[in-house]
Amino acid sequence: MGIRLLVLDVDGTIAGTSNQVSEVVKRAIAEVQNRGIQVAIATGRMYRSALRFHQAIGSQLPIIAYNGAWIQNPITGEILRHSPLSLQSARELLDYYEQPQWRDRVDIHCYWDDCLYVRESTQYTREYIARSGIQANVTQDLRTLLIDPPTKILALSPDVDAIQEMMAILKDRYSPSELYLTKSSPYFLEATYPGVNKATALHFLTTEILGYAAENVMAIGDNYNDLEMLEYAGLGIAMGDAPPDVQKIAKWVAPSVDEDGVAEAIAKFLL
Repeated sequence: MGIRLLVLDVDGTIAGTSNQVSEVVKRAIAEVQNRGIQVAIATGRMYRSALRFHQAIGSQLPIIAYNGAWIQNPITGEILRHSPLSLQSARELLDYYEQPQWRDRVDIHCYWDDCLYVRESTQYTREYIARSGIQANVTQDLRTLLIDPPTKILALSPDVDAIQEMMAILKDRYSPSELYLTKSSPYFLEATYPGVNKATALHFLTTEILGYAAENVMAIGDNYNDLEMLEYAGLGIAMGDAPPDVQKIAKWVAPSVDEDGVAEAIAKFLL
């Protein structure tokens, strides 16, 4: 059957510094769709933040959001799959981030019911919500909201060394079967339910919704939260400014997002 499904990350893949999908990339995606290849989005973003990109590329498929922890059909509104963190893991993470060595170095974002909750409105949080096109609810102690488990917890910091140090400590503390930890940028440390990632979500979309196999999938991404998806797809493409570890596992490396790398990859492999 060849490639029947094209799956695209958002930030760093179809959305660069402009926070928009370029007309060049839109035209390439439209041509692919005209040839009968379906197109889906798989992102670390919230569902409501990803929705405008889904609309911009004319996708008719469910959105894979929160790195795979939330899959929703925008056409029907149906949430097809939701895998939140456990209450225990969420409480342990929030306790960890409240320690004095991290309290003033990182912003903490928690996501409940596709809404964002933060402990304070800092410059970096304001920049995040402006790019995401969402609102944030301020709650000084996020642990007071742990009646229901959150979908994702994000630690955000301009201090990339702090993010890397926290990642190393938490990966030593939690096995992959206890917590999924990844970075979608050097400034973001993301935690979701164990076993949930873009690859497991893509497997669900591919096999259970569409009836395709992994070899029928071409996926394009740019960061560590795309690793599993690029390994799963029959054809995994990394963007030109992806970290070396991500480029290493890709079948091909496209130009950067601001050079319309997705359009180049589409032209090379699908057109």
